[in-house]
Amino acid sequence: MRKPTFVLCLFLTGFVLSCTGRPKMSLRNPLPVAFGDPFILKASDGRFYMYGTGGVINGFKAFVSDDLVDWTDLGRVYQGNTEEQWCVSNFWAPEVYEVDGKYYMWFSADWRENPGNELENFRIGFAVADRPSGPFTDLMNRPIFDPGYPIIDANLLFDDGRVYLYFSRCCYKHPVASEIADWAREKGWFEAIEESWIYGIEIKPDFSDVIGEPALLLRPPASLNDRQAEWESRSVTSREVNRRWTEGSFIIKEKDTYYMMYSANYFGGKNYAVGYATSKNPLGPFVKADNNPVLQKNTEAGGVVTGTGHNMAFTIDGKWYCVYHGRTEKTGNERVVFIDLMEILPDGKLVVHGPTTVQ
Repeated sequence: MRKPTFVLCLFLTGFVLSCTGRPKMSLRNPLPVAFGDPFILKASDGRFYMYGTGGVINGFKAFVSDDLVDWTDLGRVYQGNTEEQWCVSNFWAPEVYEVDGKYYMWFSADWRENPGNELENFRIGFAVADRPSGPFTDLMNRPIFDPGYPIIDANLLFDDGRVYLYFSRCCYKHPVASEIADWAREKGWFEAIEESWIYGIEIKPDFSDVIGEPALLLRPPASLNDRQAEWESRSVTSREVNRRWTEGSFIIKEKDTYYMMYSANYFGGKNYAVGYATSKNPLGPFVKADNNPVLQKNTEAGGVVTGTGHNMAFTIDGKWYCVYHGRTEKTGNERVVFIDLMEILPDGKLVVHGPTTVQ
């Protein structure tokens, strides 16, 4: 993954970075951007562009900033659901990558081809633009591929000349046998528990097609004795919904280790949280970390933030930062964007210093 380098100083609730050539700036959480699934691109023009779910119907909008503090609304940058397009509704989780002077927006949406009239018919596609501000237009009028089930949350890794696509299989019509499913059935709460799983697949460098078959990388724990089971099952144990999610993956490479961050639980609830897993290979196997979750609600510790998840990460002057959405007492059900300091410690553990709020 290309790591942007530039001089910038951020104040993040107890973390002060020294900087030269620019005045010190304060980054206030939450940011004044009401997005779900936020993604920030540091473009070659030196500016920050943020994309996310929400703000417009049938497409995506963007914001731009020079300092990660003040953001300007650019309006719609991608229009979907025209008569000619493959994508018709529920436009989610855009990520934008700069490749050879072009900007590629990857996203998920409902596929027009739906002979079974499925309620969730998500696939993944991409659009291209000459500028990060758009307008983005479809390069091909179809999803990149059809695995035979609905998929969301595209994320790319560019690694040693190869390109990998990561995505989540939707929970929809995917009931999975597990001890937590048995437990919920015995209590009379839910007859079955549906799950979403994260997969990875290599794709052609021109994005025209996939190479090989998807590899299953991460899924919720099957056993109640698994230490990850408690935090990844809170949507079930709190009786929010009969689903367990493993979604919103974002992969980074640090030295020779691949870190896959992911979100669990219901995105619309208080228990949405982030964990990570590591591997020595971009297609796994991945091992979940002992210190999960690394980002979760802080209301039980006196804070005001809930629903923290679907994150990405970037570096500034060699330091990692985590971008994610959450909710506060003031924002209610509206998702807003946060940025917090993230570290990969000498022992290899990943730590997110959040959620924080600075007003």
